[in-house]
Amino acid sequence: MNDTSPSAENICSATARRSARDRIFDAARDLFYRQGIRGVGVDAIAEQAGATKMSLYRAFPGKDELVAECLRHSAAQFWVWWDEVVDQHAPDARATLLALFRGLAQQQKSPQHRGCPIANAAVELTAAEHPARDIVLHYNREKRRRLRALCRQLGVREPDRLAAGLQLLMDGACLSRVTFGAEGPCAALPHTAASLIDAATAQPKPGTHVA
Repeated sequence: MNDTSPSAENICSATARRSARDRIFDAARDLFYRQGIRGVGVDAIAEQAGATKMSLYRAFPGKDELVAECLRHSAAQFWVWWDEVVDQHAPDARATLLALFRGLAQQQKSPQHRGCPIANAAVELTAAEHPARDIVLHYNREKRRRLRALCRQLGVREPDRLAAGLQLLMDGACLSRVTFGAEGPCAALPHTAASLIDAATAQPKPGTHVA
């Protein structure tokens, strides 16, 4: 086949567009995470990507949609990691929960870690009509659903209350990492999670009234 045929040109052109899109996407994820969504403009993204603003707007309708795509990717990565942990420890719900919190604590030790990108975005993006808001809400609702399912497997009296406490702990650790660094309160994440789980699963002493 002649390399200059229309079909070959179309293939090359499509490959180039994908390559530019990938560079823009990777640059946006990096800049949004390190500098914040509000603090990064399309000019900075295009410059870091080695692309033009025109290329950016060809790949994405605008900055808001690019933000949404970045957060969608972050959420997908998080659930892949979560599922891997669950697969390694199922069907032991307690071991699974503790492994999740150990894994989060280990991630927070990285010098490049700046908390959860979706939690960070939730603080910055308050407009209900922003295309990323649904992603933030779905991510947190899914986290609650998964934690509730694991806590119900434990057979505790109030699994949803335990799940709420664990989610508060999980989300609070992300904020603590940004505020105090890796050696701050987030360092106690696995121990604190274990304490909550042990308290919920402890059997009441004989004769003890349980409210």
